Amino acid sequence: MAAGECSRFWPLNQTHKSLFKIMGKPLICYLIEGLISSGVKDLVIVQSPTGDIAAALKNYSYPKAKINYVSQKNPRGTGDAILTAENLIKDNFLVLNPERVDCQNYLNKIIIKSKKIKDSALLLAGPTKTPHLFGILKLKDDKVVSLIEKPKPGKELSNLKIVGIYLFPKKFFPYLKKIPTHPYSLEEAIFLFANKEDVRIVKSNEETFSLKFPWDLFEIRDFLMAQRLKSKIAKSAKISKAIVEGKVQIGENVRILENAVIKGPCYIGDNCVIGNHALVREHSDLEEGVLIGAHAEVARSIFQDKVSCHSGFFGDSIFGKNCWLGAGIATANKRFDKKEIKTIVKGEKIGTGLTALGAIVGEDTKIGVNTSLMPGVLIGAGCQVSPHSLITKNIKDNQVFYEQSLHGR
Repeated sequence: MAAGECSRFWPLNQTHKSLFKIMGKPLICYLIEGLISSGVKDLVIVQSPTGDIAAALKNYSYPKAKINYVSQKNPRGTGDAILTAENLIKDNFLVLNPERVDCQNYLNKIIIKSKKIKDSALLLAGPTKTPHLFGILKLKDDKVVSLIEKPKPGKELSNLKIVGIYLFPKKFFPYLKKIPTHPYSLEEAIFLFANKEDVRIVKSNEETFSLKFPWDLFEIRDFLMAQRLKSKIAKSAKISKAIVEGKVQIGENVRILENAVIKGPCYIGDNCVIGNHALVREHSDLEEGVLIGAHAEVARSIFQDKVSCHSGFFGDSIFGKNCWLGAGIATANKRFDKKEIKTIVKGEKIGTGLTALGAIVGEDTKIGVNTSLMPGVLIGAGCQVSPHSLITKNIKDNQVFYEQSLHGR
């Protein structure tokens, strides 16, 4: 399912969230690889009419898989997306959210159980501390008897959420067609199917990650680094009297200049440059062509392709591709009281669940020298932020921001 507008993923939603890169590849690539390794090789990708997923995947080869693409004309929810693929479905079929890069951990259990209870639907379910963000299940043993989408506090049926891996029989389609199209039509169809037929769960004992908000990328990054990161330095990389410690993967044609320090786990993509006396540490992910200037410190942050920064501190932050960051920028990543960091998403103030979170910045944004970014601020794509600014609130896409006290505007 890779066709939604990803509105809660702003300011990183210029493309579908499944195309966000971690360790050199879009997230959807890890999902495809997980499916293939689990023996699932006939794939249908539901994308937007722009064809962005198909275009991106041209750069990757999957000879063991047959991949078809269908387009969802309008982002009208997962139920409608499934219906766009109906003509390509011949038998029982899996439905996966694009962030399920961990699918190989669960698919074997789902497939084995499906053979024991034929014609039933199966859902992967797991515990959650934030039931108001998910579809929540009520069970009798392993059988679904009810579900509610994003329950209000005190209205939760349980602490078990729908994780985002489903297995449906072909006969699920008539039930889905009975439900008017809306964002939660899939959940209503599952409830209808549970009343008339049979819906069971496969339970994860651990809380699984999701990808609703941009800061959810940190947990996915940590998972992928734990599973995939290699201690490897490309032969074409040039390291000049620098310190490299821990598990660090360094790509082709990387240049690490004198007295720089890299403390793993870290990923440094092809054609990156790390300047003199720079420090890159602890789960930092630098994608292709990133430039880290002299004396900069990057901690637990994700930089997409061709981000350029000079000196400064970048902690627990995410920058979209082609961002330009002037000298002396500081991302404040903790509150004075060490409490949870909250931010504004779609006009609503929400908790991030994090006590360490810097800035999240959309692609093609330029930020001037000596700017300070407060914890949890979101800055849109295509913005320009003037030097010496103090950013305490979100900035929408394509805005020019001037610090009034300094510029008299």
